Amino acid sequence: MLGGRVRLRQSSVGYRVAIDPVLLAASIAVKPGERILDMGGGVGAASLCLLQRCPDVSVVLWEIDPAAAALATQNAALNGVEARMSVDIRPVGRSEPDFDQVMSNPPYHGAMSSDTRTTSRELATVEADLPLWIASAASVLRHRGKLTLIFRADRLDVLLAALTPKFGGIVLCPLWPREGEAAKRVLVRAVKGSRSPLVLGPGMVLHGHQGYTPRASLVLEGAAALEF
Repeated sequence: MLGGRVRLRQSSVGYRVAIDPVLLAASIAVKPGERILDMGGGVGAASLCLLQRCPDVSVVLWEIDPAAAALATQNAALNGVEARMSVDIRPVGRSEPDFDQVMSNPPYHGAMSSDTRTTSRELATVEADLPLWIASAASVLRHRGKLTLIFRADRLDVLLAALTPKFGGIVLCPLWPREGEAAKRVLVRAVKGSRSPLVLGPGMVLHGHQGYTPRASLVLEGAAALEF
């Protein structure tokens, strides 16, 4: 990933990392010394991309799937960031406010009963209890801490409803597959305890006639920040 700057080991079957975690990591604006939680971080794609771009922060990754967590630990060593990236095998849940930021690529498909989510692909993509997911993020964030998510654009109403009790200052960044097409994904940033109104940002077009657009290429291949 990131034009070869990040190497990733992942399972040969089931869920496969695409560009969503890369875009998520690119959208995180950090200050030196910040402590960031990657909630449901899988094999560590978003964490590794963030740590490659931002050498002065540390990341804790929570992941419920032991196999994915084991790969995340291997990937941290593979990329030389094991001192700045720790992996905890645990479900999403409430905890102490110990983080400056939370980032997440939460499960996004329609709900399925938890006892039928058995494969790694289902664990990674089938929508969990989103209000619990957001409440958990709120519980671990310090006051005015930031939560950044990448989510399905067609389920944005569900996400906003879950965010509003605890978060404000929400900024949306639509991600359009091509110019003139409807967005399929949206980046969402929210601030714990803020009362600022929602802002719809300019967004980014991902693909042109011949591959990525120049801006998307800078983000996905050149390790540039995605500011919004």
